[in-house]
Amino acid sequence: MPAHGTIVWTELETWDVEAAKAFYAATLGWRFEPMPMGEGEPYWIIFSGTERVGGLFRLTSPMFDGMPAHWFTYIEVDDVDARLAKVAEAGGEVVRPASDIPGVGRFGIVKDASGAVAGWMTSCAEA
Repeated sequence: MPAHGTIVWTELETWDVEAAKAFYAATLGWRFEPMPMGEGEPYWIIFSGTERVGGLFRLTSPMFDGMPAHWFTYIEVDDVDARLAKVAEAGGEVVRPASDIPGVGRFGIVKDASGAVAGWMTSCAEA
């Protein structure tokens, strides 16, 4: 498992998936493989050569109205539930409570005391 406090994943959240894929394929040589997500659009896994380097998904209305396309970072934590319990006392806010991603881990979204937002993840042992 990744070490506590390390960056473990980054994803591009965008309104225009095809434009983003074309841009990064042309400029960085990345390729993208779809990962089915039920009945909705796929989540795209980003590869640099044979290495998985991140993910890509489409922002949709109304959930993300007004949000610009952006890169989002996930940080590994030893126990996401215990760490989220400390956020408010440290001056932050839990934006999304902990939930599970089957086969990946458990995560929550946090706004720190300065207003910056990141995901905190406790990875599955098999992930």
